[in-house]
Amino acid sequence: MTEWEEITRFAHSTRAADVVTVSPDGTPISTLMPFLWDQSEMSDTYFGKLVMHMARANPQWKSVTSDTKALAIVRGQQAYISPTNYERKLEDHKVVPTWNYQSLHLSGTLEVSEDRELLRTIVTDLTAFHEKDREDSWRVAQADQEYIELELKGIVAVILHITSVEAKYKLSQNKSEADQSRVIKDLEKSAIPGEAHLASEMRKLQP
Repeated sequence: MTEWEEITRFAHSTRAADVVTVSPDGTPISTLMPFLWDQSEMSDTYFGKLVMHMARANPQWKSVTSDTKALAIVRGQQAYISPTNYERKLEDHKVVPTWNYQSLHLSGTLEVSEDRELLRTIVTDLTAFHEKDREDSWRVAQADQEYIELELKGIVAVILHITSVEAKYKLSQNKSEADQSRVIKDLEKSAIPGEAHLASEMRKLQP
């Protein structure tokens, strides 16, 4: 997937990423964090930044240095695809199960900050983004400000400066339109959370 508008839409609709780093002793560490993708500054080699915050009690941020590399994994819905959806199963039985998914990998250099005003901005902007479609939206300004100050002491700012973007949609594109339609119908009637949504994503790719 190379269409920038679609990559951005997918990231903002998913809204959170597993941020992976490696500690000095070689131990992989990962934390799930909601993010905003700031694309105000972009170039051929710089793709903006993921703006997040992490609990101060989380040991991951303490191992971050000025040149720490990180990978943010944005996961979409995923589903098992049964061979029963393929017409070829009636011909030569040369069919096998597969797995459909959408994913986005953003990698670059990680920055950590304890700046209180930056943290306030991040918390305010993240809240506004997630509240924007609610009928009775809540704003940070509505909270008791002494309480907010206390809460800010418990987090640190985490910013991923993105230098690589890799998006992949595996949505049965290699199958016939008839097979795709059967897969979509199969997922639409699934009771597994998220599979109906994946079906709607597949419909977008059909002619």
